[in-house]
Amino acid sequence: MKNVFKYLLIVSVAMAAISCNKRELNTRVSNTTGWNYFDRKTTNFEANEGVGNVNPVGMLPIQGGSFTVGEKDEFLTAPRNNETRTLTVSSFYMDKYEITNLNWNEYLHWLDFVFGAVAPEIVDKARPDHKVWREDLAYNDPYEDNYFEHPAFSFYPVVGVTWEQAMAYAQWRTDRVNEMALINAGAITIPAFGDLQPTDDEAYKDEWEQQTGYEMFSYEEVSPEDPEQTVTMYRPSFEWIRDKFVFNTEKYLMDASYMPEYGRHPKRDSYGADRKVNIADGIFVTGYRLPTEAEWEFAAYAPVAGEDGLTIEGKVYPWSGYHPRDMSKKNLGQLQANFVRGRGDMMGVSGALNDRRVITNPVDEFAPNDFGLYNMAGNVNEWVLDVYRETTYQETSEYNSFRGNIYSRPVLDDNGKFEMDSTGCVKITWGREDDKRDVLDGDFASLFDTDYPLDTVGIENLAAIKTDPTDVLAPRITKKSRVYKGGSWADRIYWLNPSTRRYLDQDKSSSKIGFRCAMSTLGDQIPGTPVVRK
Repeated sequence: MKNVFKYLLIVSVAMAAISCNKRELNTRVSNTTGWNYFDRKTTNFEANEGVGNVNPVGMLPIQGGSFTVGEKDEFLTAPRNNETRTLTVSSFYMDKYEITNLNWNEYLHWLDFVFGAVAPEIVDKARPDHKVWREDLAYNDPYEDNYFEHPAFSFYPVVGVTWEQAMAYAQWRTDRVNEMALINAGAITIPAFGDLQPTDDEAYKDEWEQQTGYEMFSYEEVSPEDPEQTVTMYRPSFEWIRDKFVFNTEKYLMDASYMPEYGRHPKRDSYGADRKVNIADGIFVTGYRLPTEAEWEFAAYAPVAGEDGLTIEGKVYPWSGYHPRDMSKKNLGQLQANFVRGRGDMMGVSGALNDRRVITNPVDEFAPNDFGLYNMAGNVNEWVLDVYRETTYQETSEYNSFRGNIYSRPVLDDNGKFEMDSTGCVKITWGREDDKRDVLDGDFASLFDTDYPLDTVGIENLAAIKTDPTDVLAPRITKKSRVYKGGSWADRIYWLNPSTRRYLDQDKSSSKIGFRCAMSTLGDQIPGTPVVRK
């Protein structure tokens, strides 16, 4: 009996402990009205719980925190545009690698398959600029001809893409990932890509037009049986592809009546009625985007506290220490990034001191930083989300710092329906009062280009290229001037410091700029991120 009593005592204590730790809030009954959820006898309100962050494909979790943003080293001729300040960054996700040529070719192939025949201008708009490799006094023709298409460069970072193109890719990636999530959930079927193929069957064309309410696109082509004759071919129109075939996350969520042509309703409410999968079901990602400047710099430095509770502040590069070469016994002397060592020295001398990288390198080369992110210094600079202003760190918020907000809204037609843009996404607009890119910009000097270049390869007279900030003809910094960071294969080591900042208009590109995507978290912050040791 003593043993039984002891056992019951232990069980009761354990149950009491469990009861104490159990959350009072639940999704069975309202804690404010007392009405039951999921009750057919009432309004059948559906309440979901624990639908948090969806682990994004190809990304690593970055636990947020506070850190010192801005200048970490002295350089006499450097622009004073990165004043130090303590900021806090919320947890987020970030691509482990820079976006590659292979990633971009997948994107282009999809655009070409879907839009190529009816709107080739959409495909052309997404193509990287091959001419970024041109240099008047250098033989870069092999890169211009092969860098983007040849499989030898598949895992090299895509370059020659503008900030605007990078943002369009992020939107496309969001839609494809969410589309796959709906397919895996049984909400829709895989799109019938075969329907995009041309046909000469006029009966099929008439039936298709009657069912969809859209006219087919017709054109003439040479008959394969008789080269002297032409045959009329039919294929789905651009309007049908844009409005019905292409899946867009916002279109799916905002328009209650919209379902893709290949859609179905696997979800049933408590009454047994079909309903669309919606955002409350928790299967959608929040959206791929470019990282903010604060997120990018935080991720590059990776200020992770060790088991002793200490973290390294004041790092000059994404790796520990002040040396561009690895100082560990295992990898002693090996370079930790791809950059220009000195005038004319792009890869070292032949033999043991050669890193084999005269231009970019594959995105998985060199050791990752403590967050596990590769090439956060060197290889290519990376676009970030922010509009450039010299005084950004003096003006922005202490939490999730960002300059570039535009509070947009969807465009509605006369019938109150969402209008679509050329790629099948919801068209957006904004008013002058919604554009916050210039808010609190009180620095007159930010209207002029005073960012003196420090990459002096081939430049004999540096003073000749400086811009006088009092010159009224100097290039203006505008709302389209976007920040890029990280240093590249063609930059001096100064630019590998994550706190350095440069800018370029969002519709321009370079052989030295690529990008990677980020994504915000939902609900709880990401738990402690383990340090990735080399």
